[in-house]
Amino acid sequence: MANYVTIDIGGTNIKYGLIDDQETLVEAHEIPTEAHKGGPEIMRKVQKIVADYAQAGAIEGICISSAGMVDPDKGEIFYAGPQIPNYAGTQFKKVLEEEFSIPCEIENDVNCAGLAEVMSGHGKGAKIAVCLTIGTGIGGCLVADGQVFHGFSNSACEVGYLHLPDGAFQDVASTTALVQYVAELHGEDPSLWNGRRIFKEATEGNKLCIEGIDRMVGYLGQGIANICYVVNPEIVVLGGGIMGQEAILRPRIQAALKDALVPSIAEKTKLAFAYHQNTAGMFGAYYHFKNKHQ
Repeated sequence: MANYVTIDIGGTNIKYGLIDDQETLVEAHEIPTEAHKGGPEIMRKVQKIVADYAQAGAIEGICISSAGMVDPDKGEIFYAGPQIPNYAGTQFKKVLEEEFSIPCEIENDVNCAGLAEVMSGHGKGAKIAVCLTIGTGIGGCLVADGQVFHGFSNSACEVGYLHLPDGAFQDVASTTALVQYVAELHGEDPSLWNGRRIFKEATEGNKLCIEGIDRMVGYLGQGIANICYVVNPEIVVLGGGIMGQEAILRPRIQAALKDALVPSIAEKTKLAFAYHQNTAGMFGAYYHFKNKHQ
């Protein structure tokens, strides 16, 4: 049975493991990214992961999901924020294929999460799916007929930068924005708050937390509606840690979308919450690899 090394490089942790050709995650591990040390240190960590697996047994491919803007044809990072210094220009495909003589493919992490949902998650079988990851910012992915749509210069679906009346989509509707707003309402430092605490206190009747959630949902409705008007997806899949609060968020987001969309589109657009959680990047990286090597 063929095994593939799959690696998901995030700003906080690097998740990695083995997936076999039956789409079974054989094993999974996690190490700190130490993003502040920059791209060269991340490359070193990835090289060690692959070397350890290659020494332990035959592997058929190296599948990578990564934060940052990725050129999936060249297999390199072409833009990354200041959170990961010296990451732009990191040539994963070239370096790893030369070192290990094993094919390597890399894709953006949000694109990988979206691909995972369409291939084996709650968006399975959808002809056109939009997948959003709500977290520190807001990432987006459009999957049509099982393929990620990259746009002309690999920058499609950078929806976090969408302009809404009160600011960029991710500046008003992300988890970060929710935490900052709720902390401000309480007159406290944002470091004392996180999404988990906000939802816990909301269920206990904290009106300021409820206000913050409703505000975030209103902006989510606006942003998602704008995307739907452009691409008319069959399904919108929402991921990111905060979307684990489906019981609270689903009815609110559905109501916000109903208000923001014309009925003919609202009635035909499904809303789902991500099936793949912590393993989304690893599975998506595998599916991306398989698509490139059909």
